[in-house]
Amino acid sequence: MAAWQRLLIQLTGIALALGAALAKGAPEEECSCLWQGSFAEVQAQTDLVAAVSVLGGKGNSLDLSVDRILRGREFNEDVRLWLKARDYCRPDAEAFPIGSRWVMALYRISEEVPGGFSPDTPNISYGRVGDYRLSSCGGYWLQLHGDRVTGNLVNAPRWEREPKMTPVLLDLLAAYIRGEVSSEALLEASREDPALRELMLDTKEFLRQIQ
Repeated sequence: MAAWQRLLIQLTGIALALGAALAKGAPEEECSCLWQGSFAEVQAQTDLVAAVSVLGGKGNSLDLSVDRILRGREFNEDVRLWLKARDYCRPDAEAFPIGSRWVMALYRISEEVPGGFSPDTPNISYGRVGDYRLSSCGGYWLQLHGDRVTGNLVNAPRWEREPKMTPVLLDLLAAYIRGEVSSEALLEASREDPALRELMLDTKEFLRQIQ
């Protein structure tokens, strides 16, 4: 068999294998991005920073109630957020359960993306113009419990979503976003108190001993 014939057979095999993979649904490409920084660093680059509640979701989208705007403008009480799909560098929708509350730094989708929407999968999309997207390439979201936030807030390790920290008042974060307090003040408020932590550990040990 001539060399060109062997090459033709190999190329045909590759094409058939690729076609089979596409027919079954080839694996999605992995997102690849550099860490952009903690929430305190990245929030200023985004279009909307808000305290939100998750109302529901479908596919890679979530419907959010905008409870408090910390920076930016949004006149709708509810907005749609588009998350992980294909190779988009965004967190999975499952990370934000219905009823959970967050502070998110969001980018507004301002233009259509080629191939971003398919009528066959309307709930899996890049997102519609006027909706929002959430990046996973930094600390773009914080969990909100009551009136305090936790998460990759300031000077936290890269890719660490739940670093050990003292919960920080939402009002203090809002003051930072307005430029009224420094990142140093935010960092100080987020630091765990070693003495308090030691006391808590001692208390746990004492309770174990008396049980």
